[in-house]
Amino acid sequence: MSVHKLLLCRHRSRQHGGFRQRCAASPRNNLVNFYTGNANDVVTRVVAHIRQVSSRSLNLAFLDPEGLELDWKTVAQLGTLRCDLIIHYSQQGISRNIGQAYLSTSEIKTDRFFGSSEWRKIYEPWHSRPNKKGLHRELLDFYKDRLRSLGYHDVKQSDEILTEPLIRSHIRRAPLYRLIFASKHPLGEKFWQRITRRDLYGQEQLF
Repeated sequence: MSVHKLLLCRHRSRQHGGFRQRCAASPRNNLVNFYTGNANDVVTRVVAHIRQVSSRSLNLAFLDPEGLELDWKTVAQLGTLRCDLIIHYSQQGISRNIGQAYLSTSEIKTDRFFGSSEWRKIYEPWHSRPNKKGLHRELLDFYKDRLRSLGYHDVKQSDEILTEPLIRSHIRRAPLYRLIFASKHPLGEKFWQRITRRDLYGQEQLF
């Protein structure tokens, strides 16, 4: 399957420098469109562009926030398309902020990330626990339930790391983030399983 368009969005125009240099070296540079601004605002233009090109196109969105900047409404808008999703779930970013976020009485970016304040009910029994191992499994399951409400399928495997590939710090081996894949077609899950069986060196896992 060939790629017909590549839409890249960065918050600031100066962040496009590296992208533009790499794309300029490709003979298919004419397929690239650059957007500048907050992705939560730009997504409306991106969705409109895709619909204008073809309402039946197959799309893949890689959503890579630094922390909790990704609003659920952005995911929901992309979910109106034939669009698979790869979402960066910032485990470390959530861990740093969730305690203070839980105590807030107003809507905050954690609410906007999950698209609901229901995450607070999940976190409530964990708030006073010094060891929060297992918390992110519950939060991830909640987020994936939200994705299912948009018509997406989970990547279901018994091994947690293969379900959402876990990226760790090279020094401390502490969890940094996970990648969540969501597709509306069973073949999407099959392709994702093949990809995630390979490590960063391209070696396929045996088990």
